Amino acid sequence: MSHPGKEHAPGMMMAHGGTVWPHFANMILGLWLVTGVFALEYRSAALQVSDVVSGALVIVLAILSVSRWGWFKFWSPWVNSLVGLWLLFAPLVFWAPTSAIYNNDTLVGALVIVFAILAPGMPMAAGMSMEPGPDVPLGWSYNPSSWPQRAPIIALALVGFFLSRQMTSFQLQHIASLTDPFFGLGTMRVLTSDVSRAFPIPDAGLGAFAYMVEFLMGFMGDKARWRTMPWMVTFFGILVVPLGVVSITLIVLQPLAVGAWCSPCLIAAAAMLVMIALTLDEVVAMLQFLVQARREGQSLWQVFWMGGMLHKATGTAAVTVRPDGVSPVAMIWGVELPWNLLVSVAVGLWLMFTPAALGSIGTAAHSDHLVGALIVTAAVIALPDVGRAARFINILFGAWVIAAPWLTGGATSVSRWSDMIAGALVILLSFPRGKIGERYGDFQRYIR
Repeated sequence: MSHPGKEHAPGMMMAHGGTVWPHFANMILGLWLVTGVFALEYRSAALQVSDVVSGALVIVLAILSVSRWGWFKFWSPWVNSLVGLWLLFAPLVFWAPTSAIYNNDTLVGALVIVFAILAPGMPMAAGMSMEPGPDVPLGWSYNPSSWPQRAPIIALALVGFFLSRQMTSFQLQHIASLTDPFFGLGTMRVLTSDVSRAFPIPDAGLGAFAYMVEFLMGFMGDKARWRTMPWMVTFFGILVVPLGVVSITLIVLQPLAVGAWCSPCLIAAAAMLVMIALTLDEVVAMLQFLVQARREGQSLWQVFWMGGMLHKATGTAAVTVRPDGVSPVAMIWGVELPWNLLVSVAVGLWLMFTPAALGSIGTAAHSDHLVGALIVTAAVIALPDVGRAARFINILFGAWVIAAPWLTGGATSVSRWSDMIAGALVILLSFPRGKIGERYGDFQRYIR
């Protein structure tokens, strides 16, 4: 494999020649950081050093980004974006003593990334843009990387960030209290629990960091990034899907581990759950492209990092492709609302509220809380066509709901009957596939 910096340097120079102003904006941001130590009350020597060093690096890397040296021109924006990530993370590592420093570093870190690789165009994307190809995956009826498809993911990431930032401010003791409209002191109990304090950094801040990265990654790449930037779609998918599921699971464990609910946590988890459902199709398109490229004999390593296109696009029947336009409907292409999955969500929510409604306590109550939330999670992940098979997981959850009242303590006679009926419903509702509204090429055979 040839070196990406050398192979694409001319293309990158042409692509970036007219968009050097963002790098000058980064020079100003670097100066802002360096001089900020004389204007802001840090109360942390470590953060002062961090901001001065980071600011100096941002300035130097921004200068190299507008230089004539192809190698520096290619790599400097990427390294600068890493400095931006550090700025997002540094206030958490050093437990920023003041709100001004936390918000200053968070905002500047995000802007450094924007001006390094988003506003001028990502260097690797610029190199690959010289090889034209289709926007829609082979055999698909729509483009999962289009801007309308990304818009709700970007918006939900921003919602999650704002909620997490507020909770981070409480954990960093920048604000004295948090108002929870539904669970009273529940949010503060969760954020000050032993589980939360076990993390070396504010765990809400880790969530804010993840949501901000997801927000920024939503803007990365062109509308065909499923084939031009497989590596980026992979990292984005990892950040949203498996890490999102882990985050949601930790949140639904709160009443078990802490004995309290947290409204902002639940809202952020709901936003993450919808993001997972909306992200799956792009990840599937990227994986399908890599498999097809490998079958053609292309280097998987090169295609993964540099992107490409298929040269033998045959073997798939022609399908009607949806127009590449901006409309509210285009945001949810590939996602259906089968009645059985919606009812499964309702049953899962009922199980979550069963302990309060029917008086179960102890292990039986914990089981209903946890498994009810997992049923909702599996049902929502199954809403997109490509994730429809996830509904079969609910068969296992339904079986446990039926058995749990007899195997655990704390269930009432009414809650036992409720659980048996709910479990049976979940199992029966997991068999119908529901409508599949789009076409997915070779992946169509795996949609069950």
